[in-house]
Amino acid sequence: MAVSRLRSYCGPAFLSYGFRPFFLLGSLYAALSILFWLPMYAGELDAHSAFVPVDWHIHEMLFGYLPAILTGFLLTAIPNWTGRLPVQGLSLLALVVLWLAGRVAVFFSADLGWQAAAVIDGSFLFAVATAAAREIIAGRNWRNLKVLLPLAVLAGANGAFHIEAHLEGISDISRRLGMAAAIMLISLIGGRIIPSFTRNWLVRENPGRLPAPFDRFDKASLVISATALGAWTFAPDHGASGTLMAVAAVCQAWRLQRWAGERTLRDPLVLILHLAYAFVPIGLAFVSASIFFPAIVPAAAGLHALGTGAVGAMTLAVMTRATLGHTGLKLKAGRGALFIFVAVLLAGSLRVLAAFVPNGAVIDMAGAAWVAAFAGFALVYGTALMMPKAR
Repeated sequence: MAVSRLRSYCGPAFLSYGFRPFFLLGSLYAALSILFWLPMYAGELDAHSAFVPVDWHIHEMLFGYLPAILTGFLLTAIPNWTGRLPVQGLSLLALVVLWLAGRVAVFFSADLGWQAAAVIDGSFLFAVATAAAREIIAGRNWRNLKVLLPLAVLAGANGAFHIEAHLEGISDISRRLGMAAAIMLISLIGGRIIPSFTRNWLVRENPGRLPAPFDRFDKASLVISATALGAWTFAPDHGASGTLMAVAAVCQAWRLQRWAGERTLRDPLVLILHLAYAFVPIGLAFVSASIFFPAIVPAAAGLHALGTGAVGAMTLAVMTRATLGHTGLKLKAGRGALFIFVAVLLAGSLRVLAAFVPNGAVIDMAGAAWVAAFAGFALVYGTALMMPKAR
């Protein structure tokens, strides 16, 4: 059914599948927002946002960039999960316009009013969650309903972010809640695709030890991680939160080790998934350490390991692989892919380093690497995302 629908579609290729507009626009926005953020951080530029500069930066990474990539992924994956028709054409265009409207509304929220900006911005995630729930339920694909929970939490955190920033002057709980939702999405989706892609490549190219199948340990790791992130969200300085985050870090590290990533060195498309996911246990460990040893480990180290590292690298890895696979290009990392992989890993590593070495030059280098990675993605794959699928 999906193939038939795609063959009869006569509109622009750019609107034929969800990953096309959202991966391209999301990558461009990721680069552009950091180009704005660096002079804002240095006090040389101001937005017309009701948010203070640091909140604008956090919001647009967690609730601007990430939802775009998540939407592109879900609108592409759900038809495969359910066998139903993909969202395309005018329906897809409406979602794209709604996302763009949210970015404009947040940037000019001081002029527009925070309530109006919150409604416009929040409508996008609500629409995506509604569409995803409708398709999963209609397709009776019950096992993937669990993806909707962190998506709903992300949507709720976005609304809370606007309210908290208005009432308190700066976000606090809502920014951690948004990060917690992002990491649980990575844990759920990454825990599905990383061992699957690794197994497929190893069976074909490097027979031997294979990734462990999803079992009770994975379920326990997800429950522990969700509990730890929840405790950290509402009690970020409590010793119990630090202990739970440490346990979650160990579980996530062991979970990653079970996926045989060290055997994928010859395929960068698979290896990058493992390297990106490694930022999850690293970030959880840094958060734990910052609670117990705040004078030694700054809180920003854990936040940026999870954000710049895990969210940035994992989304870019998934975007690259999905773009290659769904546009008919060869599923192989060329020089362009290698460049953006190195750049995003460098961005994550440098931004964590900058937390320990509060030097503007290090932050600028991290920002430059991030911009290179996401602008590089748009440059390397932009044409493929806008053109019909290669035959």
